[in-house]
Amino acid sequence: MLTLRKAEDRGHTDLGWLNSYHTFSFGNYHDAKHMGFRALRVLNDDRVAAGKGFGAHGHRDMEILSYVLEGALAHKDSMGEQHVLGPNEVQAMSAGSGVIHSEFNASATAPTHFLQIWIVPAVQDLEPSYQQFAYSSAEKRGALRLIAGPERTSTPPAAFINQDARMYAAVLGARDSIEYSIRPGRHAWVHCATGAIEVNGVALEEGDGLAVSDESALLFRGANGGDSEMLLFDLA
Repeated sequence: MLTLRKAEDRGHTDLGWLNSYHTFSFGNYHDAKHMGFRALRVLNDDRVAAGKGFGAHGHRDMEILSYVLEGALAHKDSMGEQHVLGPNEVQAMSAGSGVIHSEFNASATAPTHFLQIWIVPAVQDLEPSYQQFAYSSAEKRGALRLIAGPERTSTPPAAFINQDARMYAAVLGARDSIEYSIRPGRHAWVHCATGAIEVNGVALEEGDGLAVSDESALLFRGANGGDSEMLLFDLA
């Protein structure tokens, strides 16, 4: 079963410095029909004005992934981590028993576009942790590149998260296609981050999402008109 979640049906917050679209309920946007999908709880599409950002605030018991599409994001937290995140980098923070962090646009002149992703952990009250590393953009061109998953070690390296869930990224050109098998009993969520793609014959445009259940495989195709970037979540 494939269920399309159109971009224009998402929640929306516009604070001037922040233009955010919410695939699932978040903040002042509440929709009982869209509280998340399996362990995937938040998928926010955020555009942050130059020099602006989220001041220090707390989280707990959540696996938080930041995926930059354009620009750079400055991170600082109560664990002593202070980094700048750009495209083609992995950032994962396990909030565990509690962490304070801030996220700001690292540029004083250009906007930043990133996806904020929350995954509910399998275990609560864990010690907070932070991971970040870079990878080559070629690794996700025409292929699904594992970004995060439940394995402590993987090749190529990916961020460890405390949940039976995997997040992949891919960039598809107009002639590219990818096949992905889904194990029995598992589910998936697909997010079209930029451009347009086709999933098992269903067309997705930028910002669209697709819930997948009771399917054995997915066939992804790039659309005409240039490169498209997408995320795939394989969920228990």
